[in-house]
Order: sequence, then C-alpha cells, then structure tokens
Amino acid sequence: MNNTDDPCPVCHGGHKRPGRTTFSVDLRFGVVVVRDVPAQVCDLCGTDWIEDSVAERLETIVEQARQKHPVVEVANWGNQPLWTESP
Repeated sequence: MNNTDDPCPVCHGGHKRPGRTTFSVDLRFGVVVVRDVPAQVCDLCGTDWIEDSVAERLETIVEQARQKHPVVEVANWGNQPLWTESP
C-alpha cells in the first residue's frame, strides 16, 4: 500500500499518494474526531486508506476517549486532545 504508483480502485483515474485524513467514530454517547491521520489518499477522488499500524493507534485513541465518556472529543494525530465536551 505504500507504493505511490498504486492506481485508485475506486475511481480508476487517480493514484494513491501519502497524505493526511480525518478519522471520526460515533460512540453512540459521543463522537471522537482525530485530525491529521497519516493515510494513502487518492490524488483524484480523495478516497483514503489507513495502514494497519495507524488503525491500531486510532483504536487506542478511541478507547481512551470511550473511558472519558465525552460528548465530543477532537484530537490531533499526536494524540493530544484539542477539545472535549462532556455532558
């Protein structure tokens, strides 16, 4: 997946390139948003793919937020909360 010559399987016109994306998850009691997540991003349609190692770290970030039980938590990829709103 790190090959920048990989064609996009979604639009078939672009290529996967190293980039950044925003990841979000709805926990039912709140939402977690992680910005600036490393990903492969299609240079034409913008579809993104997250590597397994990045997904594992995202799971840790989400689990930490789940324990805090916020309504909204926004974090940068560096895992430093930018903003948390609790009920």
